Amino acid sequence: MMETISLTINNEVHTVLIETRQTLLSVLRDKLFLCGTKNGCNHGVCGACNVLVDGKAMRACLLLAITLQEREITTIEGLSENGELSLLQKAFASHQAFQCGFCTSGMLISATALLDHDSTPSISKIRHELGGNICRCTGYVQIIDAVKSVCEGKTDCT
Repeated sequence: MMETISLTINNEVHTVLIETRQTLLSVLRDKLFLCGTKNGCNHGVCGACNVLVDGKAMRACLLLAITLQEREITTIEGLSENGELSLLQKAFASHQAFQCGFCTSGMLISATALLDHDSTPSISKIRHELGGNICRCTGYVQIIDAVKSVCEGKTDCT
């Protein structure tokens, strides 16, 4: 069954015709061409598809798009403002917190949600909040260092 819905994504309203069973991940990538949100496992395990829904990190592969009308959705494309990377994005670059980059958008979304709710999390809190994101390249140390550096104001970037 097809239905036209309106989704607020990155502060912009998008009206799109979808199948009622379509996930947010599918709508983002296939209908709106917002491809920064990655399709990793498609089972809600890896975190590559994380987006913010009303400020909370959620798995786009598990969310039916039709249920998200009147919600605020932020993708990786929405983290920067006026073409300027967020402090967290700059910290990831400065700390070389990515290698292949596949997990980066999900990690950034999870870390953004964390920092929006706790500006000075402990290392164990950072580890816990990023624990649902799988990275097969970095070993997580640079990622945790990047998040911690934003908390401490030491991003080594301008």
